[in-house]
Amino acid sequence: MLEKFAGKTLQDVLLPTYSRGKAILRSGIWIFAVACLLVAASDPQIGTRLETVKETGIDIYILLDVSLSMQAQDLQPSRLDKAKLEIANLIQRLHGDRIGLIVFAGEPFVQFPLTTDYSAADLFLNAANTSSVPEQGTAIAAAINLAVKSFDYKMNSEKVMVLFTDGEDHQGDIKGAIENAKKHGIKIFTIGLGSTQGTPIPIYNDQGQQIGFKKDDKGHIVLTRMRPETLEEIASESGGKFFQAQNGRDELRIIYDDLSKIKKTQFGEKRVADYEDRFYYFLAPAILLLLVEFFMSDRKSRLFTKLNKKLGIE
Repeated sequence: MLEKFAGKTLQDVLLPTYSRGKAILRSGIWIFAVACLLVAASDPQIGTRLETVKETGIDIYILLDVSLSMQAQDLQPSRLDKAKLEIANLIQRLHGDRIGLIVFAGEPFVQFPLTTDYSAADLFLNAANTSSVPEQGTAIAAAINLAVKSFDYKMNSEKVMVLFTDGEDHQGDIKGAIENAKKHGIKIFTIGLGSTQGTPIPIYNDQGQQIGFKKDDKGHIVLTRMRPETLEEIASESGGKFFQAQNGRDELRIIYDDLSKIKKTQFGEKRVADYEDRFYYFLAPAILLLLVEFFMSDRKSRLFTKLNKKLGIE
């Protein structure tokens, strides 16, 4: 670089103590140190370490109403979307607990059984919508009975249901379903979705565009209202709690705080392969080289003078 501004003779006069060999060496050290830092930042992992992890937790079945009234927008963006958002947040908080999902309208259907595969659970949750169950209605009793039947009683684990619905036009023997759950020691937490004042039900086409509101046989717009009485009864009779969903509040977080206090049961054990980090093999040399480069000067020394002459640099 200096050759562009001055010849060799002039350089010796202007910079008598400057060592081009040291300058080249410092540049090389700096480049190699940066390369080591980049490799360390990529977190190289070598080999595996097998660990035995105990699976402990409780069993939770979510009962999700997917009837047309759940499209009402008195909760934003809709009753159903509000419920799905809360369930997704719950899935992110779980550690070892098994979760399952039952969707229902006129009849119930197991969307996914009890699992600790939270990624798969999240995918199946996203797929749940008002077309998941073709028969319309609000079969709360049938959904509770299906959940009771779907729990795994081979494991002596605590079992809980969380019911999301507006409770409107419910069908079946609610009292019988509550007794069935109580007989198996299952608590039911209920979350009422929607307002009690009433709101219209939007109707969408296949492209997801709103084309109007649901109407009765006389052409009048149907209003849907949340019915808290039934949900309060289900919760109180089974030993759970009732919540009315509100915009900006995560009711399942409150419920999970209660669930986390429940004694957890060990489901089993699994062996997990864990890669061992080796980034420090590159980080330590990089730091050492940067320190060497920082304290190294460009001034000539006897050792580098002899070495430069041998290499023909100076």
